[in-house]
Amino acid sequence: MSGKKFILNADDFGMSEAYNRAVLEGYSSGILQSASLVANGSAFEEAYKKIIPACPELGVGIHLNIIEGKSLCLDLDQLTDNNGNFNNSFGSLLLKSLNTKNQTFLEQVEKEFRAQIEEVLKYTQVDHIDSHVHVHSIPRIFELVCKLAKEYGIKQVRTQFEKPYIIPDVHRHLNLAYPVNLIKVVLLNIFTLINEHIIQKYELNTNDYLIGVAYTSMMSSLAISYGLMTIKQEKALVEALIHPCRYEDGTIDNHFTEFQITKNLKLKEKIEKLGFEITNYKKEEQKTDEAEKIIS
Repeated sequence: MSGKKFILNADDFGMSEAYNRAVLEGYSSGILQSASLVANGSAFEEAYKKIIPACPELGVGIHLNIIEGKSLCLDLDQLTDNNGNFNNSFGSLLLKSLNTKNQTFLEQVEKEFRAQIEEVLKYTQVDHIDSHVHVHSIPRIFELVCKLAKEYGIKQVRTQFEKPYIIPDVHRHLNLAYPVNLIKVVLLNIFTLINEHIIQKYELNTNDYLIGVAYTSMMSSLAISYGLMTIKQEKALVEALIHPCRYEDGTIDNHFTEFQITKNLKLKEKIEKLGFEITNYKKEEQKTDEAEKIIS
């Protein structure tokens, strides 16, 4: 990899028509070039039938989900209720993962993850893996995901190291979510340091930094700008995650604000002035493959 690379990724692609609409419209600006698809989302079919074909250069990832909605597999008593609905929080999944005697838990996670990966691969090429509410950051689950990524030929797995930064917006820091988000940043940074050797073990790639945890549910163009200004290295791959929605009825909420990030051409100029190339994992993988062919 050469230079500084920036990837804006829309998580929760396929979760609803509003998420899909945001990806389609955000893609047209050139800032949003990557999205992570939820196999059990209510608008999954629309995503692969209508949105992906209309966005030919979009990089598509798998957004593994064992937090919300229905499972694709049956009889996952460690993960779902009797109706097949996921019923664990991040904290409860972490606690279950720490019980090394409970092999059934990881077996069920693997079964569901395999089903979700294979469901997405039926309909589109995939260039990265991440997860809903960052559950794959949990070290034992992370190793499982890396094993599956290697098996299915997916070279990129997200990690969550976020450098500290503060935006000049007092209102956001008074939000009760902000101190909780800071705790998440510390935990996910620790997990990333633990998980680095697993990436190396499976010979996979990952982003150098992530932007989006500290200001979860409060993301803005300003947060992305200030997050990128902390990156001083000449070579770095930075991913920013957003959860954008564009509602037909004109609803304005934090998801709509995140959709507006994808249309902000001043942000695009700022990113480029900071020395970052806007890209996606698909393009970076293609560049690597071409370079390897030249060398060989």
